[in-house]
Amino acid sequence: MRLSRYFLPVLKENPSEAQIVSHRYMLRAGMIKQSAAGIYSWLPLGFRVLKNIEQIVHEEQQRAGHVPMLMPTLQSADLWRESGRYDDYGEEMLRITDRHGRDMLYGPTNEELITDIFRSHVGSYKDLPLTLYHIQWKFRDEIRPRFGVMRGREFYMKDGYNFDIDRDAAIHAYNRHMVSYLRTYERMGLQAIPMRADSGPIGGEDTHEFLVLADTGESEVFYDSAITDLRMGERKVNYDSWDECAAIVKEWTTPYARTDETHDGDLFAKVPQERQRTSRGIEVGQIFYFGTKYSETMDARVVNDKGERVPVHMGSHGIGVSRLLGAIIEASHDDKGIIWPEGVTPFHCGIVNLKQGDAEADAACEALYASLSALGLDPLYDDRNERAGGKFATMDLIGLPWRITVGPRGLKNGVVELTSRRTGESEEMTPEMAVEKVAAVYAALR
Repeated sequence: MRLSRYFLPVLKENPSEAQIVSHRYMLRAGMIKQSAAGIYSWLPLGFRVLKNIEQIVHEEQQRAGHVPMLMPTLQSADLWRESGRYDDYGEEMLRITDRHGRDMLYGPTNEELITDIFRSHVGSYKDLPLTLYHIQWKFRDEIRPRFGVMRGREFYMKDGYNFDIDRDAAIHAYNRHMVSYLRTYERMGLQAIPMRADSGPIGGEDTHEFLVLADTGESEVFYDSAITDLRMGERKVNYDSWDECAAIVKEWTTPYARTDETHDGDLFAKVPQERQRTSRGIEVGQIFYFGTKYSETMDARVVNDKGERVPVHMGSHGIGVSRLLGAIIEASHDDKGIIWPEGVTPFHCGIVNLKQGDAEADAACEALYASLSALGLDPLYDDRNERAGGKFATMDLIGLPWRITVGPRGLKNGVVELTSRRTGESEEMTPEMAVEKVAAVYAALR
């Protein structure tokens, strides 16, 4: 993409309404624009990151054997009355009446709708296990929407639902989701710690939240620092193996890690004092096992191997896709702007032409652009007739992991400058070597 043809409405000043770093930088970098309180338009740069995050979620969900679909944003109130949650959910639910007087709602979650789909089409244990998921816009009418996409009213979310014949099979689905989530967050450059949490209106006793440590987090968290040393890394996972998934979950849930809602001071005191940590955390996902809570009330049953109709065991599993943008920025930024991890960056590399209009510099930039594109990478070429300082400031603000700077002085020596946004380190090398180095970084992620 050439910046002269792109829509990137960056702001030089900090917006007065932005209280936290992620909100401030998303506005300044031209990623979002507020449409109404807690509701945002996603401008091209923000939309690119949103879709990159969504793609990682899709890949890891399907790697774990989960099946994608799509459910509507509007739901019938009758289903929620059937489950008993229509009146219990509270004022966060946006209730609507259509022209025929039918009660509808803008879905804050989809347990009822997916249960209705399941009971309409599945009747035998032979069709289990089954996990369906979708990524869709949702709405919760927060009383005080704030912090940009971190606590908005409209948000983009992946939610999945497992259906299993009994508790043991459902717990394997729970474990499978935890493992897939750990892989998902690592690919985004995040360390999201699974913490024992409260189930809230979803229900159930088994639930973990995934929290990214950040000073601006809304939750107080207590944890054993040993958990921050754990990594999924390059390990291969057989998601069909109950024992393998259970072992990974045990590895990640044995160290103490809880939110303030479930904190147990006596258990925490047993953690060696030098490893006891208290911090703030941003929730970026949650998984639940709630047994037959919905299948019993909504008659979602299958015939088991004994010929009996039994309620299926269920769980739900969510990742805040739009919320993740804010969490990544909160965890990865400096005083110049965003620092995108390579896994989610909107463009793989920035190209800065220090002297637009100079024949040699223009040709070198065009060659770099073509070479990177030929390797399947997507560079952002700043071909504007602007001062070098302004171009550098824009690149730092939008946070691309790599920048190649091209100028007449360097080209006389046959070199360009390759800069890492994360470390700030620059190195002079030939254009061919710069392309090879950038390409190698992204090849390692595939």
